[in-house]
Amino acid sequence: MPDLRGYGDSSKLPASSDHTQASKRAMAHDLMAVLDHLKLRQAFVCGHDRGARVAHRLALDHPERVAKLCLIDIAPTLDMYDRTDMAFARAYYHWFHLIQPAPLPEKMIAGCWRDYLHAKLGGWGGSGTSFIEPQALVEYERHFQQPETIAAMCEDYRASAGIDLEHDRESRELGSKITCDTHLLWGARGVVQRLFKPLELWQAQCSAQVTGEALACGHFIPEELAAETAQALRQFL
Repeated sequence: MPDLRGYGDSSKLPASSDHTQASKRAMAHDLMAVLDHLKLRQAFVCGHDRGARVAHRLALDHPERVAKLCLIDIAPTLDMYDRTDMAFARAYYHWFHLIQPAPLPEKMIAGCWRDYLHAKLGGWGGSGTSFIEPQALVEYERHFQQPETIAAMCEDYRASAGIDLEHDRESRELGSKITCDTHLLWGARGVVQRLFKPLELWQAQCSAQVTGEALACGHFIPEELAAETAQALRQFL
């Protein structure tokens, strides 16, 4: 369960003009390095939100390394941006805030980091932060006070709105698809359920079997419904 580059205590790389260092392709390469270090030829890969976007790119760029794939509470990034309307912009306002040029969003978050963090954890169909384990919340709060972590987070979103879209468009133009069986989980009270058709959108991006189900929660499915998430993964993997 690796942190994505820039998150947690992982390395904070200098930003490049095109945000390549925060691209999902670069993060997928990190996962390849982890698999190589562990001497694993293949792995069952599961990702939630940002991690699911990295898992998507890993499955496209290195299909031989992914035995099965589980994506939690996302639709394809390109489809989400292409279908942006007022409802989506209101619900995912952070997508458009964090991609603004540095250091504006970084400074704004630093000025009210606790309010920002708790608002995000309690949003998207959730009910406060009661489902977040206390020790996990302490870690979130510790990192949200570190300017370099917030900068890396913004860079992740800037990459998603730029170079990641270029990579996704290129993959579609080449006809590249996910070639392993894929299972989707999404929150019945979340934005993905309300505004998108995740099963249909992912079936269009896969050449193997795609299954999926909505769970009775908001966006933070592994935290809100830990046992149900574990059971779904057991059954699929």
